[in-house]
Amino acid sequence: MAWVLLILAGLLEVGWSIGMKYTEGFTRLVPSVLTGAGIVTSMILLSYAAKSLPIGTAYGVWVGIGAAGAAILGMTILGEPATAARIFFVCLLLVSVVGLKATSGH
Repeated sequence: MAWVLLILAGLLEVGWSIGMKYTEGFTRLVPSVLTGAGIVTSMILLSYAAKSLPIGTAYGVWVGIGAAGAAILGMTILGEPATAARIFFVCLLLVSVVGLKATSGH
């Protein structure tokens, strides 16, 4: 169950990180409220997952999912450059997330 919570927390991190783009510096009410709710919920889920997972693993996976997801959505939705190097490094992030999961012992 901890892994499910952690993956959900990571996906919410993707959502709120992309959401920040739409808050325009937290000056737009609805995007700001949704982004804030995503941040809080993501942190709560991370804290529950960290009860039974090593914090280094939990935090690393959470950040990895968030960073890779934000980069992918940035390239596919927000028109950010999708260079071979960026795609390569996003793949490295995903390999790292899988590696942390595989070596966590849980």
